[in-house]
Amino acid sequence: MMLRFELDDLGRPEVRRLLEEHLADMYATSPPESIHALDLDGLRGPAIAFWSAWEGPELRGCGALKDLGDGDVELKSMRTAVAARGAGIGSAILRHLLAVAAERGHRRVLLETGSQEFFAPARRLYARHGFTPCEPFADYVHDPNSVFMELRLDAEAGPEVTACPL
Repeated sequence: MMLRFELDDLGRPEVRRLLEEHLADMYATSPPESIHALDLDGLRGPAIAFWSAWEGPELRGCGALKDLGDGDVELKSMRTAVAARGAGIGSAILRHLLAVAAERGHRRVLLETGSQEFFAPARRLYARHGFTPCEPFADYVHDPNSVFMELRLDAEAGPEVTACPL
């Protein structure tokens, strides 16, 4: 598998469809007040960098980083295309985002994901890559439908976990 990561402007139909699927899943599995996924306009914000992941002409997934300031960055909109699940795409996207965060000098990568069973694969992926539970951050509050996680980065060496099994 050879993935190509592109800093994306969210203009391609394939990317928009993938993000629409992402939002539809969030609304199907979480109460509205517990949904923190960003729509297209939100992902175009000045503090957000969004990447699409391609294998040849096929969109395989996406992910974004939101700069929170003070060395913190939030992982947003991690999504693997349904047809590409189980092939290590999520791990590859996550490794790419962690490498970018480290290159940009961020000290900590934070995320919010759901506590429901639907999100169990995502929580396992993050834990395999060294993320640990943390308190709510930024504007988040305690919510039984949310799990908050963090990974501290070493600016010189990159993520603390350097080898990640697929």
